Amino acid sequence: MTSDGDAADGGSAGDTFGVGVQVTDEELRFVVHVPSDIDSGWSDPDSFQQRIEAVTWDVLDRRETLGRIDAVAEAGDTVTLGTVTMQPGGDVTGHTLSAPRVDGERD
Repeated sequence: MTSDGDAADGGSAGDTFGVGVQVTDEELRFVVHVPSDIDSGWSDPDSFQQRIEAVTWDVLDRRETLGRIDAVAEAGDTVTLGTVTMQPGGDVTGHTLSAPRVDGERD
């Protein structure tokens, strides 16, 4: 799931990570799906996963998003929130993040 090609500044566009929330009986757990062909520049998995989580909650309202997930998902589900594309240095080059829709909600 990495981006092929270069960013506008001539550098790599980065790696694209899937972002979601896993629902269990006890909790909602933030998850990052790491591509199998990840750039070798990533040296600290915990650090970049924390950065992706921070970016996600900067873009989406955490309380509202988790409330929607609680309304539409059951234990065992993983609700996808989109993707975050980031370079190994931590620069975000794009995202497709959006909160899940609740039944009856319009665009």
